[in-house]
Amino acid sequence: MTPPRLFSSPTRPDSTLSIDSFSEKYRQFFPRVFAYVYGRIRNVHVAEDLVADVFERAYMKAGSLRNDEAFSTWLFTIARNVIISHGRKHHRETIVDPDVMKAIAPSSASVESEILLREELNAVADLLREFPQREQDILALKFDAELSNAQIAQIMDLSEANIRVILFRTLRKLRQLMLARPKG
Repeated sequence: MTPPRLFSSPTRPDSTLSIDSFSEKYRQFFPRVFAYVYGRIRNVHVAEDLVADVFERAYMKAGSLRNDEAFSTWLFTIARNVIISHGRKHHRETIVDPDVMKAIAPSSASVESEILLREELNAVADLLREFPQREQDILALKFDAELSNAQIAQIMDLSEANIRVILFRTLRKLRQLMLARPKG
């Protein structure tokens, strides 16, 4: 009698994704998935947990992947769904991680310029929270996950031209709001 296993590996006879190839995909995509999730969540510890969940789900569902070239799009669709699920559970609570803010700011910056940069980043984040969810998702996929418009179109189930237009209009609107906001 064999002892029970806590984690059973999925049976995927039709899948060519071995543990080694999945490990390689993990190393390749982890930074981009983390950047995307962190960009939406703004908390390093929660983002780490959610990214782990994304890759666990991807591994467990690897048999459902029809085309290996679509792995990136498929993975970011899982990530988007995990973020949406987390948002439903936690009602869009946002925490800005001070360690990450320090890492973003140039080390040679003065205290004053560091504060100004932090205020600017917070202003952008506050304005983005007011945008519709679809626009927030598209911006996060474009700039945090660094996906192409074609990949974003597949994830969002929109045309590539529609993604281009939404990005243009959303960035223009954000720029106008940033210029119109009161300084100081």
